[in-house]
Amino acid sequence: MGELADELGVSTRTLRFYEAEGLLAPKRSGTNRVYDARDRTRLTLILRGKRFGMTLAEIREIVDMYDGAASSERRQLETLLGRLDEIAADLRARQADLRRTLAEVNDVAARCRGRLAEIGAGSAGRDAAHTSADQAASGR
Repeated sequence: MGELADELGVSTRTLRFYEAEGLLAPKRSGTNRVYDARDRTRLTLILRGKRFGMTLAEIREIVDMYDGAASSERRQLETLLGRLDEIAADLRARQADLRRTLAEVNDVAARCRGRLAEIGAGSAGRDAAHTSADQAASGR
């Protein structure tokens, strides 16, 4: 269990969670779990689905089709492709939102820098005048 977890960059708790959810069903050898190629593939699909923002129900549908007959491959691919199209559209929308927000942040930052430059130039001039007046008053 620990080897598979390390190999795929997840915790053993994560593996137990997916097992409890019925997404993984490793064989047992005494108290040890034995993960075969099928389990590794299923876990890879699960982790990819999570990374893509899919729900456990969506992941379950895709992963369960993986175990089905060869004839279900078309349905699996069509289902996955449909969901991937939705995810891509959502990511493009979020990317556009991020671009707009970043442009706004840059605009406000530029205005702040400009105002600070105005204030700095004005205060530097006032500070110089005060320093000269102070020096004159003190006789320096």
